[in-house]
This record gives sequence, C-alpha cells and structure tokens, in this order.
Amino acid sequence: MEWRNHGNSDKVDSDFNFETIAKYDLKSVFDFLFVNMSIRSIDCLAHSGGGIALIMLLINKPNYQTKIKSITLFGTQAFGAGTRFSNKIKIFFGKYITMLLGKVPANKVGSTEHDESYYTMKQWFDWNLKGNFIGNNGFNYMEKMPMINVPILSICAKGDTFIAPKIGCEKFINAFRNESNQLWYLSKEKGNLENYDHSRILKSQNAKKEVWPKVVKWIDSRTITF
Repeated sequence: MEWRNHGNSDKVDSDFNFETIAKYDLKSVFDFLFVNMSIRSIDCLAHSGGGIALIMLLINKPNYQTKIKSITLFGTQAFGAGTRFSNKIKIFFGKYITMLLGKVPANKVGSTEHDESYYTMKQWFDWNLKGNFIGNNGFNYMEKMPMINVPILSICAKGDTFIAPKIGCEKFINAFRNESNQLWYLSKEKGNLENYDHSRILKSQNAKKEVWPKVVKWIDSRTITF
C-alpha cells in the first residue's frame, strides 16, 4: 500500500496525519482485500509510519484483528525516540526546523522515502517529545495497545538512531504487553552484514540476503529468533 501523496497514489492538497492514513487510506485497503476480494486472512509487513498507522487502525477497528495472522514492523516506533536527552534535543530542533521548512526532508533523516509534510509529522514529533501516543480528541493509543493480540515481530538496527532507535522500538513492542512478540536488533557486533539505517533495514541487498529470509521463516513458524 502507498498512502496518499506517495508513489502512484492520488495527490491531495489537504493536510493529513497518521490517523487520517489509518482510518481512511489503510481502512480502504483492508475493505478492498477482505470485502471486494474476499481474502480471508493476511500477514502484514510495514515500515516506519506505516506500522504506526496499522496499529492505530487495529485499535480503532479491532474486528480486523481476526483477519491478520502476523505483523512484521521495520523501524517502527511512535513514542520512545526521545527517551535519551540527547535524542530529545535532536527531535525538538528537528520539529521546529521542519515547521520552518514545511516538510521533513527524507534524506536528512536517513530515509530514501518521500518527504513528509510538517502537518503529518507533527504528531510523531510530539509523541516522542512527550513520551505519549495521544491522537485526535485526546484518544490514548498507548493505553489500548495491549488489546492487539496478533503476533508481532519488530526489527530495528544500530544505524537507525533518530527515527527508530532500539530503545524506542523496545518501548513500542513492550507496550503491547505480549511476551510472544519479538524484537530483532541488527548490528555488525551481532554478526549482521551492516548496522543498517532507517531505509536499508528494509530495502538493500544485505537486507535481501539476511533479513528477508528470516522474516519469511518467522511468518511461517513464528518461532525463529535472530
């Protein structure tokens, strides 16, 4: 799935945030798969904000949980990147520089994805600065995360120090309070081919060699460890 203003998806001028993507874009995809195509179940793989939107959708529409066999998250966290003071300072200045620019330049934060608007990313900045996961109208997503009982594998890497550092991904996966969920941390010290950054954890020849095969095995068995 490519959400609005990404790839070949429709381009819009109106502002949108993660809840818009979750409640409308992602919901439309799920409705198409499960209703129009009559697909009974799927395994979900999501990168960065796509994983955040997926979790928000499953909290708002818990009936979809029965259709999801597993979730694999690449570089996904919402509220733990600012745990260390040094990173919080980076996020603080990043937020206000982004406000001046009107967007987050993807290449400046270790991503090869699309630039994101300040309006979209303001939620992410605020969540990580405040250590919460509060949506529109004060809805507390963190409080509702334990209601998701779909098996989840979260993958993070040493080179992803700003968007999805290990401590942030740990906080995110732990918030589900499901001991069967797994966190894989990739680094050269652990024997991996590279430390990976926010994009290469998903899209690189090294990821193709060592990460994707084990993800496929986990989806099939959900017992393998990295």
